[in-house]
Amino acid sequence: MVLPGRETAVWGQWVSLLLALLLGGLAVWLPPLWLGGVVAITAVFLLTLIQPLFGLGLALLLGPLGAWESLVLGSSVLDSGQLLLLLTLAVWLGRGLRNGRLFIPHTFLSIPLALFILVAILTLFNAPALTFGLRELIKWVEIGLIMLLVADCGREAPKQTAWLLVGLLLLAGLSQALGGFWQFALRGDGPAHFLINGRFYRAYGTFMQPNPFGGFVNLMTLLALGVTVGLLGWVWSRSRWEKWPLLALGAAAASTGLLTLGLISSWSRGAWLGFAAGGAALVFFWPRRRWLGVAMLGVITAVFLLGSSFNFIPAAISNRLTSFSDDFRLGDVRGVDVNDNNYAVIERLAHWQAALGMARDELWLGVGFGNYEPAYADYALINWPAPLGHAHNYYLNLLAEVGVVGLLAYALLWTAVFYQTIHLLSVDWPQRGIVLGLLAVWVGLSVHHLVDKLYVNN
Repeated sequence: MVLPGRETAVWGQWVSLLLALLLGGLAVWLPPLWLGGVVAITAVFLLTLIQPLFGLGLALLLGPLGAWESLVLGSSVLDSGQLLLLLTLAVWLGRGLRNGRLFIPHTFLSIPLALFILVAILTLFNAPALTFGLRELIKWVEIGLIMLLVADCGREAPKQTAWLLVGLLLLAGLSQALGGFWQFALRGDGPAHFLINGRFYRAYGTFMQPNPFGGFVNLMTLLALGVTVGLLGWVWSRSRWEKWPLLALGAAAASTGLLTLGLISSWSRGAWLGFAAGGAALVFFWPRRRWLGVAMLGVITAVFLLGSSFNFIPAAISNRLTSFSDDFRLGDVRGVDVNDNNYAVIERLAHWQAALGMARDELWLGVGFGNYEPAYADYALINWPAPLGHAHNYYLNLLAEVGVVGLLAYALLWTAVFYQTIHLLSVDWPQRGIVLGLLAVWVGLSVHHLVDKLYVNN
């Protein structure tokens, strides 16, 4: 009889033995490169079995590769990040079932998230393309499962888990930012339509498009900025300065600088706008006394305006920032003359108008979650037949897909997210820096969603 406490150990020993025998057999006839891949996959599998957070962390690193894998390896239902995430979730759920209990953590966000998912499901009953809706729905189910997995696996060491996941996120962001800066300034070549001022090329990383790349790097930049502030507050509050805290602060500051370079390289106005809004939120909530936050924001705004008036800001960047407002207009854009300068802006406005048309016809529950693209043909403006996947304004996109009810459920979810994050600002440094960074991320994401949709490419 095997005692319950030893069942896992015995099972693990047998699995390890069988895998060792399999690898030994493969080593005889597989080429070295293939053998190395098999060994790496086996190691990932075993480490994920031991600790699901390892699999989740690696999935965070592989997630941004989805679009690149689709281009290089061909389109498939699942990319490497999704496969590893499914393995991680399966291991987590399997461990709970094997132990005779499936622990579902009670989090503040579970009910609002479940409500939004429920409304999304209700909108699919009359959707024109159920597969599109299910694909979008799976994303949100994954979000909920990841949240529960982290809450469960991080119970024993919550601080260490938080820092581990933050570190892996920043590592994923740095890999994208460095690759993006190489595409922007060092490679010397790129897609012709990404050319900037005849010299640089918009960075796109492995996202294959500058805007989602800029959105991802922006979120990681804001998180890194919060971590830097947290470590700075921690070092400042200590009675004496020590080597390792200073090294950690230097690494966080360097990461923030490199990520900022990647953000600039994207040449994405939406990402820049999100960074400005997220950065302002971070500055406002940084001091525990709100009036100090207001004063700091005032000083930063004054310096920015002064620098702008004296042309300290590069003309290319200032022109990029102001060009959207020059071409922006409310109302019907069907009769607007389109040229190279206003094309991107008018294209967005045309898709906004199509989304409003969907909402007008299906006000309460929309055309179906994830069904903006299938429904687009019935609402497309004459010069804009391509659906582009979404409305380039996530709030209008939601209004079109899930109606007023779904948009209110989404607003309730994010109200809960902001409330919980602001509530956590009472923690001490350096953990408070993570909270500040997350608050900045939520604001940056929410503002960027005014001109785009970032729930794409994992």
